[in-house]
Amino acid sequence: MFSCFNILNTYYSSLCLRIVFAGLLGVFLTPALASSEINIGGNSNSGASGQQSVSVNNEHNVANVDNNNGWDSWNALWDYNTDLAAIRLFGKKKCIVHRMNKNVMPSLQTLDTLVKEKKLQGKGPEGPPPKGLMYSVNPEEVKDLNKLGKPIANMCRGIPTYMAEEIEASLFFTSGKCFSADILWILNISYCSSTVEY
Repeated sequence: MFSCFNILNTYYSSLCLRIVFAGLLGVFLTPALASSEINIGGNSNSGASGQQSVSVNNEHNVANVDNNNGWDSWNALWDYNTDLAAIRLFGKKKCIVHRMNKNVMPSLQTLDTLVKEKKLQGKGPEGPPPKGLMYSVNPEEVKDLNKLGKPIANMCRGIPTYMAEEIEASLFFTSGKCFSADILWILNISYCSSTVEY
């Protein structure tokens, strides 16, 4: 009988040790895989439009920016695996995809650091002016979303999706059919089209 208790004690001690180890592993591994998030509130005094939140997922190399502003709400996704970015315009029911300009757009590590250190919190018109990018939207709809990578394909599925090419602002004469997205007070992206209205 004494040997049975020893066997049970050894079994439960081993099981308890495994549970503690798994718990510690989860504590140390979770920050490396989890998303970092920050909320940036817009109000009438700051000049920001709507409420923005950004999340960075280091495991999938993706950044996601949500701008909640009623009918003018949008969602931007930056996929650092494919070097493609997309914006979904909820009110217009359109998705625009373009190549990421790595000279202007922050790296995932930089964006993650800004989010984790909350360096974007409270930054607004008093900070340096945002960098600007301008894109010309191709009027031809993308037929195969899968070639854009899984994150963007999932975000744009079910709505008209268009590709856009970066252009120099000084070379583009617009007729007013543009949509601008101010992203985190660090970047302003304009999407313009001569045929599709934004």
